[in-house]
Amino acid sequence: MTINTSDVIVIGGGTGGYSTALRAAALGLDVVLVERDKVGGTCLHRGCIPSKAMLHAAELVDGITEARERWGVRATVDSVDWPALVATRDDIVARNHKGVEAHLAHAGVRVVRGSARLTGTRTVRVEDVPGTEGAQGVPGVRTDAAPGARDDPAPRAHDLTAPRTRDLVARRAVVLATGSRPRTLPGPAPDGRRVVTSDDALFAPGLPASVLVLGGGAIGVEYASFHRSMGAEVTLVEAADRIVPLEDADVSRYLTRGLKKRGVDVRAGARLLDAELLENGVRARLRDARGEIRTVEAERLLVAVGRAPVTEGLGLEAAGLTTDERGFVVPADWSRLETAVPGIHVVGDLLPPPSPGLAHASFAEGLLVAETLAGLPSAPVDYAAVPRVTYSSPQTAAVGLGEAEARVRGHDVCVNTMPLTAVAKGMVHGQGGMVKVVAEAGGGRVLGVHLVGPHVSEMIAESQLIVGWDAEPADVARHVHAHPTLSEAVGEVFLTLAGRGLHQQ
Repeated sequence: MTINTSDVIVIGGGTGGYSTALRAAALGLDVVLVERDKVGGTCLHRGCIPSKAMLHAAELVDGITEARERWGVRATVDSVDWPALVATRDDIVARNHKGVEAHLAHAGVRVVRGSARLTGTRTVRVEDVPGTEGAQGVPGVRTDAAPGARDDPAPRAHDLTAPRTRDLVARRAVVLATGSRPRTLPGPAPDGRRVVTSDDALFAPGLPASVLVLGGGAIGVEYASFHRSMGAEVTLVEAADRIVPLEDADVSRYLTRGLKKRGVDVRAGARLLDAELLENGVRARLRDARGEIRTVEAERLLVAVGRAPVTEGLGLEAAGLTTDERGFVVPADWSRLETAVPGIHVVGDLLPPPSPGLAHASFAEGLLVAETLAGLPSAPVDYAAVPRVTYSSPQTAAVGLGEAEARVRGHDVCVNTMPLTAVAKGMVHGQGGMVKVVAEAGGGRVLGVHLVGPHVSEMIAESQLIVGWDAEPADVARHVHAHPTLSEAVGEVFLTLAGRGLHQQ
């Protein structure tokens, strides 16, 4: 059995794990990263990147429809070459994957392929995943070391006599970053064809003619939007009284309006009673908001009811750790993301709220933990200033508090909302949408900014700074926004809040 010692062991190579590893290595720490699948995790291989690639293709299809219906461009979509679309998506994923691997190698991070479990507070046992060689690179060798340099006499990864079990020892810390998996519901199990989860929806064969999407959060809305753009009949079901229920109520209202305009059958306040498999699809019974029972048949049932942290087999008990009732690993110190066991830190989807379970939040958490372990001062993650985006059509983007949440927290608020169609560029795009700002009354700091419409995912960065820096409407109003742009609407809303309204009184 091979024993490797390093400063830091990171378990999980997704966004939280590899960002921790890269930053820690850049700060001079010796890092081992254990990943049982591919570095990059769900975000790169099954979630954020492939889904946004497909949504871009959907946007192109929508653009052709708009060109014909609004602008007199005689163009049609004859068909979608699914294999070609998939090949482009997979090429984007593959190039990003190679990029992550190259960054890790350049940083000198030792990547060990296998399934890890804690055997103590500083010890980890890694077992090879069947069908793999057990490691990427050479265990015990810094990839930035001179040829032949070794920390121990570990065999090369391609050596078939390599041990199938390794014991790793961390001198400073172990970082847990094992991510999450899709939650499922009672009923037919996912089969990758008729019933799919958000992890395998993009990899199901072909494009279905009809889809029933369970879950009206960001993931469910994105998949509903994609399939509608590709011509499918889409039913979107959300148990709460509105879709994207964690967002401001006006965001939900505008998004619902936009999806319905595109032909998505949005059913909020509805629940799945049961579902049965058909030869080429599913039949589901739903109870709607009025208590009526309706039957929906679709070629595909897409379950997007949230994600659950992955801790099975991680050996938390061996290190003296437990999870909360929801399965999260709760930090004892949020300023360091350190658990109740000193020297064990946690990042990414294993964290409970206020961590939002978003890839970009995981990056920030990884930076915080790495800098903490290196002895650098690092500010805690400001979760209130982490942007939230839904990449549907229309898109939504928000940062900070919604109106109702701000009032519940005791703020006396001033709110201003402006439709994007009130500015020229919004009329050009013709997709509707809005800008909503929630601020403290009397010209106080901005508490939240909420956007719905085209390209708002690219517009939210300004508002992130506004909320993160505790700016007041007058601070924003003194800056000039380009005309004509969609972001001009953001500037107009703040001008009005600052008492300097131009086009909005």
